[in-house]
Amino acid sequence: MSDHISGPRALANAIADITDVYAFPSPERPGHLVLVMNTLPFAKVSNALSEGLIYRFRVRPLTANPPGGQPPFNAGPEHGAEEFVFDCVFSPPTIQDDQPFQQEGTCTTPSGERVSFRVNDEAGGSGHGVRVFAGARWDPFILDAPAALKTVATGQLAFAELGAIYMDGKNILGLVVEIDTALLGGATLVGVVAETLTRGTFNVRIERVGRPEVKNLLLAAKQFDPVNQDLEIRDLYNMEDAFHIQHGYEGAYRARLNANLAFWDGLDGKTDWPLNGTVHPLTELVLADYLVVDVTKPYQEKGSFLEIELAALGSRGHQTCGGRTINDDVMDAFFTTFINAGNGPIISDGVDKSTRPASRSFPYLSPPNPTPPEKPEHH
Repeated sequence: MSDHISGPRALANAIADITDVYAFPSPERPGHLVLVMNTLPFAKVSNALSEGLIYRFRVRPLTANPPGGQPPFNAGPEHGAEEFVFDCVFSPPTIQDDQPFQQEGTCTTPSGERVSFRVNDEAGGSGHGVRVFAGARWDPFILDAPAALKTVATGQLAFAELGAIYMDGKNILGLVVEIDTALLGGATLVGVVAETLTRGTFNVRIERVGRPEVKNLLLAAKQFDPVNQDLEIRDLYNMEDAFHIQHGYEGAYRARLNANLAFWDGLDGKTDWPLNGTVHPLTELVLADYLVVDVTKPYQEKGSFLEIELAALGSRGHQTCGGRTINDDVMDAFFTTFINAGNGPIISDGVDKSTRPASRSFPYLSPPNPTPPEKPEHH
């Protein structure tokens, strides 16, 4: 559910629905950064990637704002900021007799070099400092989603000691781009966001994802919002540039986040994030919705998610690579941060690992389930 079905447009255009985004230093090749974008909830092995989309990773060098600054990092000016874009596009799939479909992909680097690869080829394609894989894979997201939604609906923590991954064994279409950090022009601290856009002469952003569960657990609930209780805000949010929210709807995003972050903080009966008037101290950090990665730090499988941002918020140096690894149970970090600010026990949803964990070698994501559970009718 991380970013699965994150608004009406994602529900209507499932092929463009980004389910998860990961960014982490390569555990097998020092000096390389791994970018992962998973799409199409409840994918089948027979599903191809869309020839009508651009699958885009945007990587921006970040600079630290002064201590106590909000957000903790600056992604550069709105126009003219240095940015490294990796675009992947796909040919229409071809089917011959009873053979599996064939599909070609092309990844374009920031300098315009192109790398070709074949979908579902585990070796992927490589060249110009880039290695790329795309194809059906096991959905690695770790969460008892019904319990999380029940928590929002009832206002009571609904997690059990032993939870279950929702529809475990479902697949996604994975896209893995591993890049030589030399392509980043010397940048050491970067922000990463993934997007799907329409392909053609006019590109419209369908979805964009940085951190997990911002849309479904921090923006979707309307009932706590004192300003816009009837507004489905997620499609508007998806259209925004992750590095620069436009003046227009930002007041609506802030009102929703202030209210919903306060809701999560109150679930344990105490306030760990005191409001400044109506403003929650994490709202600007959440609104700067991209993964923050230190590419000079080594791969760390567990405990790096949000570490850089929270260290900056506390005016201390960070210790990890940050970002998000595939096997890290980031939702425990999510719940613990927002509910008790790390001032109490770990808040767990009762699920701590994927049934098929990712490997430490390319393409990292586990092979797909040949017989995945059927997509529920209400989706």
